[in-house]
Amino acid sequence: MAGMDAFIDRLDPDMCVVTAAADGDRAGCLVGFASQCSIEPVRYVVWLSKANRTYRVARTAHRLAVHLLTREQRGLAELFGGETGDRTDKFARVRHREEAGGAVVLEEAAAWFVGTVVQRVEGGDHEGFVLEPEAWGAREDTEGARLLRLSDATSISPGHPAD
Repeated sequence: MAGMDAFIDRLDPDMCVVTAAADGDRAGCLVGFASQCSIEPVRYVVWLSKANRTYRVARTAHRLAVHLLTREQRGLAELFGGETGDRTDKFARVRHREEAGGAVVLEEAAAWFVGTVVQRVEGGDHEGFVLEPEAWGAREDTEGARLLRLSDATSISPGHPAD
């Protein structure tokens, strides 16, 4: 796959934090694989690593919350990307609330939406969760701020092994 590196290394996607809640459990992680995948109806897909706790909770969740962060919110990215929920209660460190059927929304996020899981897609070491948005919001004080991108997060050591 070395040839694909010439393509992939040029990408610099927005990063987001995805949270999941199911069966009295909650989890969240930093995600770099996410995109709108349909215009009508509006659909968005997030790809979760099968190696992390968020994936295990998301498998039985009916809804997921997706959060955009600004570059100034690196601390949130470090918490959700550099810590594992297997050892750390990430939600004890951040302001959050329940929205739309119990989904966990991070109050400090620049923008967020809660989506109903309408499909799961096998993708190798990640699984795609196709979401239909049902609730959303944004902080006006972050409008126009530059979003956190992969290049801003490469120095965050993952809270779990990548494989």
